[in-house]
Amino acid sequence: MKHYEVLFILKPTLTEEEVNAKLEFVKEVLTKNGAEIETVVPMGTRKLAYKIKKYERGTYFVIYFKAPTNLIAELERVLRITEEVIRFLIVKYENKKEIAAWEKLSHGIKQSKKEIKPLDAPEIQ
Repeated sequence: MKHYEVLFILKPTLTEEEVNAKLEFVKEVLTKNGAEIETVVPMGTRKLAYKIKKYERGTYFVIYFKAPTNLIAELERVLRITEEVIRFLIVKYENKKEIAAWEKLSHGIKQSKKEIKPLDAPEIQ
C-alpha cells in the first residue's frame, strides 16, 4: 500500500450537512476501494487565490490515507464528476524521506488535535 494525501475544495454555497455528506462520500469511496484512512483534516472555508468556477471561496479538506495504486484512478474519476468539488489534488509519497514526512504530518495532526486545550485568558489589570 502506498501513502497518499488528497486535498479537495468544495463549493462555498453548500450547507454544513451537505459538506459533511460529501466528506463522508469521499471517505466511503476510499474505504470501499481498500484504503486505510489515517487522518481527515477539515481546513474550513478559505479565500481562493483566484476564482475557480466563479467562486472566490471554498471549503478545504485534506485526507491522509494508504491505498493500493488502482484506487487513485477511481478516486480521480469520482472527484471529477462530483459537481460540489471545485478542485482537488492527489499527492503520492514515494521515497523514505517523503513517507517519513507523511507519517509526521498525519500523526502530528492527530496529536496536535488532542493536545490543543483552551487557554485561560490572563486578566488585564
